[in-house]
Amino acid sequence: MAAAIVNEHLPTPLDATSEQPPLFDGTTRLYVSYTCPFAQRVWILRNYKGLHDKIKLVPIDLQNRPAWYKERVYHENKVPSLEHNGKVIGESLDLIKYVDSNFEGPSLQPNDPAKKEFAEELITYSDTFNKIVFTSFKGDTVKEAGPAFDHLENALHKFNDGPFFLGHELSLVDIAYIPFVEKFQAFLSGVWNYDITAGRPKLTKWIEEVNKIDAYKPTKADPKVIVEMFSARFLAKH
Repeated sequence: MAAAIVNEHLPTPLDATSEQPPLFDGTTRLYVSYTCPFAQRVWILRNYKGLHDKIKLVPIDLQNRPAWYKERVYHENKVPSLEHNGKVIGESLDLIKYVDSNFEGPSLQPNDPAKKEFAEELITYSDTFNKIVFTSFKGDTVKEAGPAFDHLENALHKFNDGPFFLGHELSLVDIAYIPFVEKFQAFLSGVWNYDITAGRPKLTKWIEEVNKIDAYKPTKADPKVIVEMFSARFLAKH
């Protein structure tokens, strides 16, 4: 079972005027942005495994990011990154596997070989899924994005013993997808009046069930903020 609910106080994002937290002082820090879906993956996993006291959340203001973040913390200058055991590592799909393997709490990787293979397949596909949907914002959105959501609907039919991608238990696969599905759902509904759940009962149920997970709730972004952010990024040039 997931860890007990923790009503965590979310710190104010650090910006160009903020001082750098100490580096390699023994504290494990997860650098995030509250609206970044990549960072949200690791944030959800941290919460689910009950690592609030073990992994400190350090939000960065990506619109006004501090120079020290690139210079001294993570040269890629993006989030998420994790400061742990004297090094800083990044890339969200690598990080969810790293945190799952290197910290206590319930494991989100399956033991069943068939589920393990399918999990790898879906985690690998997540980059393709995101690319298809993001690219669709500059074209015939509904027509181009639809097949990507159909792919998820079909994948959710593979193991029928529960509402998640691998059946009855939440896994890294669900955590890889939900931050993006959440934001795509808000944007496609808000701008194109396109309901990604229409005609996709498994996807509908999956979204409902993930929304019940306490580890996920505090990481959710305001749909209005997402619509504004994505509109500025993808529609401003039209």
